[in-house]
Amino acid sequence: MAAPTVSKDLDGWFASNDKRIHDELFEFLRIPSVSASSAHDKDTLAAAAWLHQKLAAIGFTVETCPTAGHPVVVAEWRKAPAGAPTVLVYGHYDVQPPEPLDLWTTPAFEPTIRDGKLFARGSVDDKGQLWVHVKALEAHLAVRGTLPCNIIVVAEGEEEIGSEHLAQFIAQHAARLACDAVVISDSSMFAPGIPSILSSLRGLAYFEINVQGPSGDLHSGMYGGAVVNPAMALAHILSTFHDKKGRIAIKGFYDKVLPFPRAVLAGMKKLPHNDTRFKREVGVKALGGEEGKTTLEKLWTRPTLEVNGMLSGYTGEGAKTVLPAKSMAKVSCRLVPDQDPKVIEKLLKAHVKKVTPAGVTVTVEALHGGHPWRADLAGKIFDAATVALHAAFGKKPVIQGEGGSIPVVVDFQKILKVPVLLVGFGLPGENAHAPDEWISVDNFRRGLRAIATLWDEYTK
Repeated sequence: MAAPTVSKDLDGWFASNDKRIHDELFEFLRIPSVSASSAHDKDTLAAAAWLHQKLAAIGFTVETCPTAGHPVVVAEWRKAPAGAPTVLVYGHYDVQPPEPLDLWTTPAFEPTIRDGKLFARGSVDDKGQLWVHVKALEAHLAVRGTLPCNIIVVAEGEEEIGSEHLAQFIAQHAARLACDAVVISDSSMFAPGIPSILSSLRGLAYFEINVQGPSGDLHSGMYGGAVVNPAMALAHILSTFHDKKGRIAIKGFYDKVLPFPRAVLAGMKKLPHNDTRFKREVGVKALGGEEGKTTLEKLWTRPTLEVNGMLSGYTGEGAKTVLPAKSMAKVSCRLVPDQDPKVIEKLLKAHVKKVTPAGVTVTVEALHGGHPWRADLAGKIFDAATVALHAAFGKKPVIQGEGGSIPVVVDFQKILKVPVLLVGFGLPGENAHAPDEWISVDNFRRGLRAIATLWDEYTK
């Protein structure tokens, strides 16, 4: 059987409109829609208004819906033939803060192309990938005057601050957002030239641990050795989180871990991963983690417990011999199906209480939680994506996992009760939350063609 190809009419439209597509994306990227900063609230609203206008211009009925935070842009096209499916496309128009500004080669909100990469805050996360969907929809409407299925576009402005109001919005508008599948492009391919379908996301349980000792800092010479040091107590507590084989030593932590199918694990071992290259990329000489698991298994299929930050005592220049009054650590757990962040919270608190030495008081506060997700890759939307990616990239896609979290994926699946397809066009090392964020220009162009082809394949 011949390899699938992108329809000539769609491919031709993308080629002839390439400059305009990029120029408009540059406009979008120049809007500093940093949702985490109130100083950028007007910019975030401006990004929503800009997107509203662009979607309306290509023929969608658009509403910018207020929330208790930043608004949700909802665009609908419902003119497909009777019996045609409905697909919801999700993306976000907010971006991460650009700081530290001095580490950007060119300004964060002045898009620049260098060496085949488009550099700008939001280029890959997620304005660039959302724009892929908008332009793929426009291509169908411009060339054929119609779409093969009904489309709902939902673009939020709070993804980078936890999508605090989106789940409630989806629940309140569930009837309006009813669909047959959800498609999201907010992720990366496994490697250059290797298109990917995302099969799983780890969840999150994030905590702050505070250890209180004496009422104030003490002279370490006068009191050291007789008073329990909160920094040492915290170090002891943290040291009990793992056993010598790298497994998490909290009782009951693994009880709900759902094993990954053997076929998925076998597929991971066939991916072109190289530990030597991986170590070089992250700048370490040795890898750690759970013994007996491959690096990709550790990253995609196993839960973790990591220290994200610590604070105690005197940390300024020179010496100050104090016994600190308190210490603090930020701790996160990446979760896999079917772990529940609320259950993990109870288990962690019980463990910390058990191992805390006398002489200090410890509190554990849960700061954030998100459920893990795993796709059932059987179904028409996944079959269509396989063909579409093959057509655009000239290679069949691989199935991969993702170590991070996209909480809204679980919300869509639970509330709308439909499959969620995650197909992204970023690449490893794209600096999504760091200076010099970029997206591959070639991936962007191929992504346009893949998503446009997806709608044809899904409705065959």
